[in-house]
Amino acid sequence: MEKRLEAGWFQRIAWSVLVWFSLGLLVWVPFLYVAIRRGRGSDWGAFAAFMVYEVATVTGLSVLPDDGDSSAVLGIVIILCLLTATAMLLFAMFDQRLPKPAVPYGAAPMAPAPQQGPYGYPYGR
Repeated sequence: MEKRLEAGWFQRIAWSVLVWFSLGLLVWVPFLYVAIRRGRGSDWGAFAAFMVYEVATVTGLSVLPDDGDSSAVLGIVIILCLLTATAMLLFAMFDQRLPKPAVPYGAAPMAPAPQQGPYGYPYGR
């Protein structure tokens, strides 16, 4: 049976806030968390893709000159990547919670335990 990784909306939003408030420098952290916890190949692939993105953008920011065109293109790439990571974290990475199984049709609910009277009942009258 493959592992499931369920998360509520608070956890999903918290990971997305981490991505945006770090300005994309920690975009790989939630994907590493998911890859370690669940261990699927696709999760490791997402982590590797965002790690390559991180190396490329940090290198690009330090190597490219400050002229208008290259900085604008790199800025658009960073914003699109952050939007993609946010969409993946909110809607695609974590498994949906499973509903509780319903009582099978025709099954009677459990009867409550019989109520007992005071100590010694019925002999202690």
